Amino acid sequence: METLRKFERVLEIVDQNGRQPSRLIPILQAVQAEYRYLPEEVLTFIATSLGISPAKVFGVATFYSLFTLKPKGKYHIRVCNGTACHVKKSMELCKTIQKKLRLKDGRDTTEDMLFTVETVNCLGACGLAPAMVINEEVFGQLTPEKAVEIIEDIIKKEAINELDSNGAQ
Repeated sequence: METLRKFERVLEIVDQNGRQPSRLIPILQAVQAEYRYLPEEVLTFIATSLGISPAKVFGVATFYSLFTLKPKGKYHIRVCNGTACHVKKSMELCKTIQKKLRLKDGRDTTEDMLFTVETVNCLGACGLAPAMVINEEVFGQLTPEKAVEIIEDIIKKEAINELDSNGAQ
């Protein structure tokens, strides 16, 4: 049933873009926004729906760094490691976040799929160094303690939402 729903939503996105192969990038962006990544079977479905080869769709999805073929957490944390942030110890910040979320052995996503942590070369927020972005929200002039506090607030908010949704059933 979940797979059927997945393809129904993808078909809506493809239809909204007029089934035009020239709209491949916006289609992939919309699908990724919906699912937080691009599942392989969905890419094949998109190719078939647009009448183009799966190799072309996979080529575009793997060429652009904004696309991912791996599932991401609900909260995508990007820690800047550009020059200004690096000088202000952004890697210490990243290690603290990874420790807080119990990410080890090269993993970047928590088992509950709540958080994904990645370093990026630049967020364009050098004046706020060290900085991180969680989904679309920028946090600057961080200390490891502030970063942990932000994450703990998100965890609390999610726990409340979970209680609310379970209570509503």
